[in-house]
Amino acid sequence: MVAALGALALLVMLVVWRRQDLLGVVLALFCVLLTMVAGVSVSAARQGDDPEPVDRPFAAGPPELMPYGIDADTLEALDSRDALRAVRDRRRGLGGLSDR
Repeated sequence: MVAALGALALLVMLVVWRRQDLLGVVLALFCVLLTMVAGVSVSAARQGDDPEPVDRPFAAGPPELMPYGIDADTLEALDSRDALRAVRDRRRGLGGLSDR
């Protein structure tokens, strides 16, 4: 609150005095600095009021859609559905037999 009031007071001084020298530039930069401090303070206050998210239990889907035993890096490396299907079939133990 103090930074916002300070920035407002500096802005009013700059408008009333109409200084166009080094002092005017320094006051303008200080006004910008105080405005940024006020903005960051407001943002921090808003984020501080939010309650922390509650850990939700893992919602498991149907077993045929869940590739058990595959980590996130493997899923990222496997970009096609055919490769993912091959890994899932291998885990089930089909031994390479396919109905295709």
